[in-house]
Amino acid sequence: MGLQVSTVNKMSDKEKDKPADNVTKLPQSGSQHLRMLEAMLFATARPISEKELTARMPKGIDVGALLAELAEAYEKRGVTLIKVSDKWIFQTAADLNYLFQKEAVEPKRLSKAAIETLAIIAYHQPTTRSEIEEIRGVTVSRGTLDLLIDLGWIRLRGRRRTPGRPITFGTSDAFLEHFGLENVADLPGLDDLKAAGLLDANLPPNFAVPGPLDELAEDEDPYVDDPDQAELLEPLEDEEANEPQG
Repeated sequence: MGLQVSTVNKMSDKEKDKPADNVTKLPQSGSQHLRMLEAMLFATARPISEKELTARMPKGIDVGALLAELAEAYEKRGVTLIKVSDKWIFQTAADLNYLFQKEAVEPKRLSKAAIETLAIIAYHQPTTRSEIEEIRGVTVSRGTLDLLIDLGWIRLRGRRRTPGRPITFGTSDAFLEHFGLENVADLPGLDDLKAAGLLDANLPPNFAVPGPLDELAEDEDPYVDDPDQAELLEPLEDEEANEPQG
């Protein structure tokens, strides 16, 4: 009887090595390197670039190919590996976001002025304050730009090679991450905006949605932080106080 029990309880080496069903199974090719990438991506609180990951990996490793394998391995898991502006991060699967609705902090509701300003910067970047004002038809207040900068959704990206060297604005990686975009080219196009009811179906024949530019424009130099930064947000009359809230 004792011999029979010993035989029944004995587990083969293959069974011992078999992972549990609730464990993500990584591809066998380069599994140790995949584990290294997985560990680094789980440990970071911010999106991390392929260049940064490569610097921490053994020389000669094709990190790009391994990232694609890792993303595929997590494609149907509770967390997924996404690419945001050429950087990678794990985040909750989109269809499970409802699980955190009670815990989520309700963000401050943006005013009509802030929404319009953000949309103009997103689609027209690189754009200057005067160009934003020309499109909106009203002065852009200090409060509006301050709010969008504080949220981390817009950034100072460069200076135009024109008289006065005006500062140009663009969206940030935090903007892309918040709206689930890999890059600014993924912003909704004309057909998407029509389908969402955000544009009138009867538009002029020559109407087009502007194409944002992520890299520096030909007439734009990269922004360098300096004491002159204060000039860009000089006190202005706050138009939000005079606008109806929407």
